[in-house]
Amino acid sequence: MGTRLAGCTVLSLRPVGGHAPLRRAAAAEGARLLALSPWRLAPRDAPGTAEALSRALAAPVVVFTSPAAVAHAARLQPLRVPPGAQWLAVGSGTRQALRRTGAEALAPERMDTEGLLGLRQLSEVDGLDIGLVTAPGGRGELAPELVRRGARVLRADVYARVPVAPSPRAVAALRRLRGPAWLALSSGEALATVLAALPGDARAALLRADVAAASERLAAIAREAGFRRAVVAASARPRDLVAAAAAAHPLA
Repeated sequence: MGTRLAGCTVLSLRPVGGHAPLRRAAAAEGARLLALSPWRLAPRDAPGTAEALSRALAAPVVVFTSPAAVAHAARLQPLRVPPGAQWLAVGSGTRQALRRTGAEALAPERMDTEGLLGLRQLSEVDGLDIGLVTAPGGRGELAPELVRRGARVLRADVYARVPVAPSPRAVAALRRLRGPAWLALSSGEALATVLAALPGDARAALLRADVAAASERLAAIAREAGFRRAVVAASARPRDLVAAAAAAHPLA
C-alpha cells in the first residue's frame, strides 16, 4: 500500500452506497474517505419508461451513460445488441457492466462527455437515430450536442437521482476537518447539489479542499465554485482521481 496521501482525507460525492471503489483507492494511498452523497439512485417507473427504452435500444447507435443506466435498463428488458448496431459506453465501468449482461460496447479513452463526442461513431450523425440510456440530468451537453449535429436522440431515462440531505455525521466531520483534503470530482451536478445543501460553515470547509477533477471542464467548474486548486486526472476512475491527488500532493 502507498502512503503518498497519508494523513489526508479524500472527499467523495458518489451516490448513496457507491463509495466503496473510491474508499479502496484512497486507502491504497494511506488516505481516509469522507462520503458526501448528493443523491440516491432509484428505478424510474414512470409510464412509458419501458417503451422509451425499447425505442432507444432499437436505434443503430445506442449510448449508455453509466453503470447504473445499464443495471436499470437490464431490469426492464434483456440487453442484446441488434445485428449491425453499435453500442457505446461512457467509460470502462459502463462497458464492463454491459459485458456482464452479454452485450459488447465501445468506450472512449477519455471517459467523459467530451470523450464520447469525440468518437468516430458520433461524429457524422446527421439524420441518424441515436438511443440514449441515462437518467434525468447528468451528461447535460451530450444530447444537445448530438441534436446540433443533426441526430434524432431517442432518450430513455431508466433511473432517477433522488437528492438526499447531507447526513449530520458527514456535516460534523466536514466541520472538524483540519488536515489536507482532496475532493474527487467526477460530476458537476453532484458538486452543485452538495454545495447547495451544506450549511455555510461546512460549505466553506469543503471549498478549502484541493480538487482532483475527471476533466478540464470539471476543473473549471470547481474553480468557478470557489475552490482554489484543481488538477486534472487521467479519467473518472477512482484510482485515477486518487492518483492525480497523490501526484500533486505537497508531500508526494
